[in-house]
Order: sequence, then structure tokens, then C-alpha cells
Amino acid sequence: MRIDILTVLPQLLESPFNYSIVKRAQEKGLVEIVVHNLRDFSTDKHRRVDDYAYSGIAGMVMCIEPIDRAISFLKEQRQYDEIIYTSPDGEPFTQKMANQLSTKKNLLILCGHYKGVDQRVRDHLITKEISIGDYVLTGGELAAAVITDAVVRLLPGTLSDEQAALTDSFQDGLLSPPVYTRPANYKGWKVPEVLLSGNTKLIEEWCLQQAIERTKRLRPYLLKSDE
Repeated sequence: MRIDILTVLPQLLESPFNYSIVKRAQEKGLVEIVVHNLRDFSTDKHRRVDDYAYSGIAGMVMCIEPIDRAISFLKEQRQYDEIIYTSPDGEPFTQKMANQLSTKKNLLILCGHYKGVDQRVRDHLITKEISIGDYVLTGGELAAAVITDAVVRLLPGTLSDEQAALTDSFQDGLLSPPVYTRPANYKGWKVPEVLLSGNTKLIEEWCLQQAIERTKRLRPYLLKSDE
């Protein structure tokens, strides 16, 4: 897989992609992540990529020309399965979406910034708009990092134990059950006896029950969406 990211602040993405699982995935050759500075595609002598909104609303708007030049340049080199724009009003990012994106070959992510992008970018150049939550960030770089991390960890060979990703929260529409490790008794706080029983069937039943109860309490809408 290859993921290209267009941003006005490439430095913000250096750390997330140079450590832990995403770094190992790159070292294994499972994913190639390339960050592009949108200012490199500006024809302005000051490398500006934004301007005032015609509507007169406060805040600057990312211009269409440098974005179009950047996307056109990248599309000349490869075909993208999705050209993603990170925006507060995009489709909510979910585990299901991460699963779907992990099956793609080439992704291009445009990081939103300022007041957003010229609407014509969204109308004519973008194939998918994604939001990581109902709140506003300074820019879409953190959102791009979240999307990339969630997708990359699903690539076969990324995790040392590939079954681990299959038991993550949301994979089966439920939150994960509580987890415990040694010691079995710490300050009188004990691990549930069923987990120490060695009875696989009982343990699986307990985990499912706990997952359902936790989901019902913390994310009830997940259960309603499957009805």
C-alpha cells in the first residue's frame, strides 16, 4: 500500500509515522507513506496556498489551484483508489471504514486547514470526506495520522500477532471486554475467576457478555445500528 498526504505543515506528521507500528510497517515494506508540502505546488512568490473567502466570513480558505496542481501531479504517477479530504463535516471515521480502506492499494489524503478548502475541490477532486469526530482541529494533519495509523495496523504482517487486530474494539460491532494480566491478586483486587479457569468456552462466553454489557453502557448506538 502507498499513502500520499498533502499538507501545509508536513513537520506535524514526522513523529506519528516514525515510531511504533507504523514505522515497523514501513520498514517491512508493507506500506509507503509520502508526505508532500502543498506549498511546493503554489505559483505565488510567497508560496501562499490560502486567500480570503468571497462570502466575507472570518478565516482564510485554501485555494483550489495549488491543490489541483498537486493532485494532478500525483495522479500522473499512479491511480488512487480514494482521494480523501479530512473535514469536521465529513463521514464519521469508523473501524468498518478503516477495514475497507486497508484493502486499497493507493490512498491520497488532503489535510484540511484554515477555514477549509474551496468548495470546488470537494465537488470535483475529492472522492471521500472523513471526519474523526464532532470537533474542530487546527488542521487535518492529526486526522490524517489517525486514519493512517488505523489503516496501516490492519495490513497483513504489520502486527506480530495478526489475530490481535481481529479482537479490537468495534471489529464485531462491540467494544472489547475488560482485560487482565498478572498478578491475579493485587492489593486484594482479583482477576475474575472465570479467566483463571482454563475453560475456553466459559471464557469466551464471559468475554462476549462483558463486551455486550460494556457496549450497552458506553456506546448503546452501536447495538441499535445492528437491529
